[in-house]
Amino acid sequence: MQQFAVNVTLDPDTAHPRLILSDDEKQVSSGDIYHKLPDNPKRFDRFPSVLSKEGFSSGRFYYEVQVKGNTDLILGVVRESVNRKGVIPLTSDDGFWGLWMINENVYIAGSDPSVRLSLSVTPQKVGVFVDYEEGLVSFYHVESRSQIYSFTGQSFIEKLYLYFSLFLKTR
Repeated sequence: MQQFAVNVTLDPDTAHPRLILSDDEKQVSSGDIYHKLPDNPKRFDRFPSVLSKEGFSSGRFYYEVQVKGNTDLILGVVRESVNRKGVIPLTSDDGFWGLWMINENVYIAGSDPSVRLSLSVTPQKVGVFVDYEEGLVSFYHVESRSQIYSFTGQSFIEKLYLYFSLFLKTR
């Protein structure tokens, strides 16, 4: 899988106003402040989400996400036309192929219907592999080199972008 590794940056034009991107646009965190940002059709306005700048419309690609210390997040890939305004159904039928991680011990695949997964060990890193032509999106526990979940038999007809979402901190 790692032979298909891609180097990605996050797109600030898509970032929800409460997300903070690192200077190199490689990391994201949730903030306490709602930043006043220009409204544009690319920006997520309800879900605290961000996409990669790079999109993929063919071939195979792989990326890893450090999830240690992040107890509530969603990661995966979305099609370019995914809805970014209001409530977004995060299912494969709606152009989202992702993994929810909640409270370090609840894992859900965003299929329709969603699938609750059982993992014996909490991953520190999650790998995501996509084979565009085969219609495959797979999630891996990097340390144990084991598969977490795969979406198979998908039909990709649009550019795919890497997707990240963090649950916002509340006080």
